[in-house]
Amino acid sequence: MNYQRIRRKTTISQIGKLKIGGEAPISVQSMTSCNVKDYSLTVQQIKKLESAGCDLIRIAFPDIESCKMIPLLKKITSMPLMGDIHFDPRIALSAINNGIDGIRINPGNIRKESQWLSVINAAKNNNVMIRFGINSGSIDKTILAKYPEPDYKALIEETENLLEFLEKIDYKNIVISIKSSNVIDTIIANQVIASKCDYPLHLGVTEAGFGRSGVIKSAIGIGTLLFKGIGDTIRVSLSGDPEDEVLAGHDILSSLEIKKRGVNIISCPTCGRCEVDIYKIASEIENKFKKIKKPITIAIMGCVVNGPGEAKSADIGIAFNKKEAMIFKKGEMIKRLNYTDSDYQLVSEIQDILSKTIQKEG
Repeated sequence: MNYQRIRRKTTISQIGKLKIGGEAPISVQSMTSCNVKDYSLTVQQIKKLESAGCDLIRIAFPDIESCKMIPLLKKITSMPLMGDIHFDPRIALSAINNGIDGIRINPGNIRKESQWLSVINAAKNNNVMIRFGINSGSIDKTILAKYPEPDYKALIEETENLLEFLEKIDYKNIVISIKSSNVIDTIIANQVIASKCDYPLHLGVTEAGFGRSGVIKSAIGIGTLLFKGIGDTIRVSLSGDPEDEVLAGHDILSSLEIKKRGVNIISCPTCGRCEVDIYKIASEIENKFKKIKKPITIAIMGCVVNGPGEAKSADIGIAFNKKEAMIFKKGEMIKRLNYTDSDYQLVSEIQDILSKTIQKEG
């Protein structure tokens, strides 16, 4: 598709080896959901996120003692680590001293300018990136007194106060995030702030929920802003397995043709003409190939109306008629498979063809 997405120009920030902003690729983040002091479970989640294609991982450090885990975790991953710090600036200082790559702090719960400056000076001296997170759940009380609820106006005012403070300091290794659980407030606030500064922006809909509703809210909020050229790094915040956040993030980028990665499944919604279990076939194939990094489109179509056409336009396509499955590769049919209603061996045969094709193409 020929359209030009004009990306907002920003400064470049860096966390570990990962660049954010400028012309750097839009990165996908997630966050561990376990207690960081549980070393084995934390390592397990980090490795799973790495495998899913995560670019940056955030970890909550609730106290100074927990910061002692940072050197151990940095030994097992090359992925940049960001410490999530709230309320106590001493925890931020401890995380920096223990070698964290970046920290996320919230202006809503660390209020004294002297505390901010102590953290910022430590970050400068250790080349640590700071993400300033404005969240609708922690807006300053003086701002909330002006508005009936923490809507986009409150988010904008809180962020403008932060920008005024940032102008006083000589530190550019910064990312700003403005999040609300309300999709519209998130979109409007980010649009306004994007026009007022050139810092990289982290996008997300906070506390989006889980499953279908969480993905939809995030896709609309993040996707709308990305389509307008706003956003340099993203996180799809979901209740559940952090791996799902990463996969959903890559799906959003792929849908907007920003960053193609992994398998893109095209499947028909099915109707009375379909005589195979498309949902079962598509879900099993998607699950088998969800960790593939190579961008590849697989079309799985249930009947002869649109099936052959869609299958031919994909990298690999499967179209069904009443008696057989037709396998296409780059528009050419390479195999026909007979099936019956009870013959689910078809799924494994299709997966074998796809595996060999992907391996052959690298």
